[in-house]
Amino acid sequence: MVSRYCYEVPDKCLGDIMRCSPTYSKDLPFGGKMIVLGGDFRQILPVIPRESRQDIVHSTVNSSYLWKFCQVLKLTKNMRLSVETTASDQDETEQFDIVEEVNNHLMAIIPEGEKLYLSSDSICMDEGNMESQLDLYGPELLNSINCSGLPPHKLILKIGVPMMLLRNIDQFSGLCNGTRLQVRKFGNHVIECEVLTGNNVGHIALIPKMNMVPTNETVPVRFQRRQFPIIVSFAMTINKSQGQTLSHVGLCLPKPIFTHDQLYVALSRVKSKRNLKVLLMNHVGISANSIINVVYREVFEKIVF
Repeated sequence: MVSRYCYEVPDKCLGDIMRCSPTYSKDLPFGGKMIVLGGDFRQILPVIPRESRQDIVHSTVNSSYLWKFCQVLKLTKNMRLSVETTASDQDETEQFDIVEEVNNHLMAIIPEGEKLYLSSDSICMDEGNMESQLDLYGPELLNSINCSGLPPHKLILKIGVPMMLLRNIDQFSGLCNGTRLQVRKFGNHVIECEVLTGNNVGHIALIPKMNMVPTNETVPVRFQRRQFPIIVSFAMTINKSQGQTLSHVGLCLPKPIFTHDQLYVALSRVKSKRNLKVLLMNHVGISANSIINVVYREVFEKIVF
């Protein structure tokens, strides 16, 4: 999912440091250092908001001048499917989302009393034309902004509800972006949670409020939101599920997958097909038995499998 420019910038920096830049040599990328890149072009490509298919393909690393220096190494064993599975499970495996609606529906079913946390939103002070922006973007308007990677202004929680962490807080303790947690206790300034995923399953963590600045280009003004860096996560988007291994998966697809191989990513999160359930609907909301798998075939042109 990383843009080619995230590789080209350190290539130039290391080249200058090691005096191996194109000025000195054209055959030593990354200053002569060996770099290992991990990825799968069958999975999600770089996310470029409001750009065309051509722009997305052009941003992949195999469209970079660095690709000619890369040697493709292939992994042949699916470790996700081989861990804690029976022989019959392995035999079987050889054969966008309405996330917010699902989360709200399941939240309403839980009988426990709810706790409401409101964020504090303000325009970033490093912006120019502060006076005019303060007039245009008052607190009510900032409160109404919801975008990817940012918790809502009104965060409603209940004891026992699963959540997802939206920021890296303490990587050593497993508190990273994407970590799943469960609410245990409420506080005014911290929330006590139990870690549900990773190497620290069962550990207790205190999640504080943080200042978060959205990087979404669709947001009309640069502002910060002070809120707990979490969202309710009975369900998650396909992008957020990438890299996770789950024992059971329910895939809700009332609309077709809209970009390169999200369907592949969603279906490959589970260890056994018997633990995978998929709900498909056609354009009029009636159950269906097939869906289009979107693939940008041109990203494979420079890759030999």
